[in-house]
Amino acid sequence: MPTKFKGTRAEATALNAFIKLMRGADSLNSRLMPVIEQHGLTFSQFGVLEALYHLGPMCHTELAQKILRSGGNLTLVAKNLERNGWVRPVPSPEDRRVRRLTLTPKGRSLIERAFRDHVANLVQQMGALTSAEQEELGRLAKKLGIQSA
Repeated sequence: MPTKFKGTRAEATALNAFIKLMRGADSLNSRLMPVIEQHGLTFSQFGVLEALYHLGPMCHTELAQKILRSGGNLTLVAKNLERNGWVRPVPSPEDRRVRRLTLTPKGRSLIERAFRDHVANLVQQMGALTSAEQEELGRLAKKLGIQSA
């Protein structure tokens, strides 16, 4: 549904593109979340575990930037992950004052299973687009993200 806003053509075009982008992202996320939740994870918890799995130990600030969450939100997420035995803080080898989160064996096992299932679901959901369309979507999203930064 296009915007009912009666502004300039540029304003209406930007609003319509934004509405479609957000609705599409929300719709896709609503179809991805059940698979993540089957593993007992929230979207933020999954993001932290996935980042640690693929990038290695990181401090809270690095993780917050990677998963686009606030420091306060990440503190709570990390506390819950630690409580469940999926991560543990370890001193940084460069600076002992800095604590980095690292996966425990239990956390590694969980994210390996959850990530495998997530990717299978993601491939299925993204199948609505051709490979070329997926690449174009990625290019446009990156361009928008870089421009906005």
